[in-house]
Amino acid sequence: MSKDIATPGRTAEILKKYGFLFKKSLGQNFLIDSNILRRITETAGLTKETNVIEIGPGIGALTEHLAREAREVVAFEIDQRLMPILADTLSPYSNVHIEHADILKADVEDVIARQFTDPKAPLKIVANLPYYVTTPIILNLLHSRVPVNSMTFMLQKEVAERISAVPGTKSYGSLTIAIQYYMEASLAFIVPKNVFMPKPNVDSGIIHLVRREKPLAHVQDETFFFEVVRAAFVNRRKTLWNNLAQKYPELKAKRQETEERFARIEIDFKRRGETLSIPEFAAVATELAEILKK
Repeated sequence: MSKDIATPGRTAEILKKYGFLFKKSLGQNFLIDSNILRRITETAGLTKETNVIEIGPGIGALTEHLAREAREVVAFEIDQRLMPILADTLSPYSNVHIEHADILKADVEDVIARQFTDPKAPLKIVANLPYYVTTPIILNLLHSRVPVNSMTFMLQKEVAERISAVPGTKSYGSLTIAIQYYMEASLAFIVPKNVFMPKPNVDSGIIHLVRREKPLAHVQDETFFFEVVRAAFVNRRKTLWNNLAQKYPELKAKRQETEERFARIEIDFKRRGETLSIPEFAAVATELAEILKK
């Protein structure tokens, strides 16, 4: 029998030994294909100089692959029932620490300082994220002060396509912009649903995010910028003008000025939000801030 955790037989054996039952509320789907796990670690580009944070290690299938390739691994697990299982399955790896915590509530900077031998080593995040908390986790990490070089996530295929989308496509939206503003995003490969236990309803995608040296566009007020972006996608069938006028009713009395200002930055306000690039949205936010100031 393979030593890897990620085989149907070994996974079933571990679950039976501990009488573990999946909790649907925690989005637990364990990978049972070692080849997929190897491809994930390759996509992440790990080396023996790299520290890794994992989120939701489950029974340790991905964790052991990370431990083999990286310097050290800290894995955040929310389910107390998995702690003794992980202590067992990962016992061969001295470079792994399991943190029983919710990543959304944890002081990640403190954990990095406490658990990594060299907290200043390059840091990457690799995880098979539960579908129900994918977006909050990614956005929380992006807006935190955690010094992450890259993130490699397994997500619901549709979400992975939205994150890596380009302007003018159906998948492109406010989530795309919220992430690509900070990170270069690429969809590495698709993972079929039949390599999980239990089998989810949809396929997954591996998304690879690399932090940009500086955000993709210069904006004066990031909070306002993202507010404008979200407003532009409230109703995808409506034009940029209609969505913005709905969000900021005072614009209706300034329609001509808005059209003229947008024309100066070469943006037709009859376009739909999904056609605008991030730099174009930045220009729109700058003009809009000036209009609303008056």
